[in-house]
Amino acid sequence: MIDPELIQLCADPRLEVEIVQQFVSEMNASDHLTIHVSQGKRTILVPKPETIEQAVETTREWVGQANVRVGVTQYPAGLGVTDPSQISHELFDSCENLRMGTELFDKVLRVVTQWYGGPAEPAFEDAIYAYRTGWFEGERIFYAEDPEVEVMAPERSTAQAEPGTGDAAQAEAEAGPSEPPFSYQDPNSASIRIDLSGIRVHNQEPPSSQ
Repeated sequence: MIDPELIQLCADPRLEVEIVQQFVSEMNASDHLTIHVSQGKRTILVPKPETIEQAVETTREWVGQANVRVGVTQYPAGLGVTDPSQISHELFDSCENLRMGTELFDKVLRVVTQWYGGPAEPAFEDAIYAYRTGWFEGERIFYAEDPEVEVMAPERSTAQAEPGTGDAAQAEAEAGPSEPPFSYQDPNSASIRIDLSGIRVHNQEPPSSQ
């Protein structure tokens, strides 16, 4: 479990400690250098970085070509980025990653809570699913209008809530990366351990504006 002192220092203060702990646990990142790269429902194997410098280099290689999630909050590395050089060490700083990730999840949770019409037990699970995929009810959740809805800690039941919605799942399958890909990167320039060029060509989407 994440250190409560780190939560107090770095996490979005609008989120209760219990929510932050549950959120980080759901992200299932082994440490602050964790990188997860995917295209659609396919996971792409990348070398595990041993230093922040290696983590930044790997992220720069893949951002724009795939959905790249990093750090303890599995923050979407390509969100708001127009050039890979903008990827910085801050993404892999435990405190900064926790701040950015919880602020973004707080927004996602507010959007989902508003959709339910107020605090509801399934909202947390749906917000986790939306944060992971970048989609909710067929729309890109990270770019949704931010409602000002107070979010309370969810009541946890013994029954497993059904994650996400049918529309979100369909959107994930069809859309691929949740951040718009860039057109200037060579898909064959990334250094990888196995040949996945066929997968990248098959799943790569045309550029779209931020």
